[in-house]
Amino acid sequence: MQNRAIVGAGPSRAAVPCATAILIVLLSGCAATRPDPQAEVAAAQAVGLDGAIAFRTESGPLDEPGAGDVLMLADAVHRAVSADPGLQAALARVRIAMADADQARLLPNPVLSIVLRWGPGKPQIEASLTQDLIQALQIRRRASATDNRLRQVAADAVTTALDVVAEVQERYASVQALDTLIPLLQERLTLLRRLTDTAKARLDAGEGTRTDVTILDAQRVELEVEIAAAELQRREERLRLARLIGEPSSAAAWSLEPWSAPVLLAEPESRWVDVALTNRPEVQAVAWQLAALGDDYALARLLPWEGAEAGIEAERDDDWAVGPSVSAPLPVFDMGQARRARVSAEQIEARHNLTLAKRKVVEEVRVAYQTLAAGRANLDRIRNELIPLQQLRRQVTEDVYLVERDITPLLLAEQDLRTAQASAIDAERQAAIALIRLQRAVGGPGVARNIGATLPSEEPTASPSGQSRATDPSLAATHLRSTQ
Repeated sequence: MQNRAIVGAGPSRAAVPCATAILIVLLSGCAATRPDPQAEVAAAQAVGLDGAIAFRTESGPLDEPGAGDVLMLADAVHRAVSADPGLQAALARVRIAMADADQARLLPNPVLSIVLRWGPGKPQIEASLTQDLIQALQIRRRASATDNRLRQVAADAVTTALDVVAEVQERYASVQALDTLIPLLQERLTLLRRLTDTAKARLDAGEGTRTDVTILDAQRVELEVEIAAAELQRREERLRLARLIGEPSSAAAWSLEPWSAPVLLAEPESRWVDVALTNRPEVQAVAWQLAALGDDYALARLLPWEGAEAGIEAERDDDWAVGPSVSAPLPVFDMGQARRARVSAEQIEARHNLTLAKRKVVEEVRVAYQTLAAGRANLDRIRNELIPLQQLRRQVTEDVYLVERDITPLLLAEQDLRTAQASAIDAERQAAIALIRLQRAVGGPGVARNIGATLPSEEPTASPSGQSRATDPSLAATHLRSTQ
């Protein structure tokens, strides 16, 4: 028998709608207002930007407006988070979850039923207005579940933004390093060619050997191969960077900021781990998922009673007969045990995933921290020991050259100095990428900035020409010109 609420004439005409409305309010209660996770603002703060990331309701063009001839790192980051389709799709999923949260707060529509029968005597009229009882009782809990899933989706959007920014920063740093490294490699090639010419001249004069010429020729070819590979890598990195900032078809020939080596302030590893466990959106997303599953388990307890209805039914034969009615299923076969078991298993899975996410966070932070610390130590050895030693060796060979007029040792010393300088650039690049990954591991540049990881702007290690101070070849070039 269906539960019904009267809509009709007679002495209860005014009382029935009021009674129905009161019953619905009592059953449904009041759900809290839907939260606004402000995913656009949270994502911007995580990546270190002011304001909010603009959400686009229309898909963007294949190529965004050009960035110009100069591309600064901050501009590249801003363009990437503004133009990335994956991030925009993640923000759209936030709005889907917001709509679901709003839907969960709505009562199901009541069902109005009117039956008119003709037969012997007067026509018979039945009228009912029914409302799902269980769905009304579940509004608060359903709203809580959708709110937690909304927060989970917002955390996923922040994760997407962090991934985009980290990739842009890595590509940008790689291009910067290659732009600095390739001129050094070309200088090494010039030196090798001069060494080869000198060896050939000595061979023609009967003072050298064919072996020396062959070895130098082989080294020259190997360096040419290395330069070609570096130029190809730089081109690939620029094309990837162009795609990330929304210009996949551009020439990608921008001038970038001068290269700067990263700095890690003296914060202990444990501090970074604690901050990461608090701020990583991946951990927060699993925690919100677990909270939503708790709501699902509570909802599963009412599963056997789904379909129960309450209302008022009216029937007219000669006179109106009005009265409340309630109908409910008999939980004989399905007691909801399977649904509860499923949700319970999902909760167990989520708890394990939460532990897994936390362990990955700790691992990523520690690996990035140790890599950065080791990279900085190695870079200091190259700058403070290897390069000064090579410079001293070059000075000594220069003094010998002034006496013996043998240019070969001087050219070899210059060649080894360029090699040490190239090693310094590579060590700087590795340290920069380790810092970027450390920032990503703790929850983004916005979080890392409060801890103390920065790319120094007040004391850059680059000269105005873009050449690293540690790799400045001006003195060596002066000595070479003096030998020509």
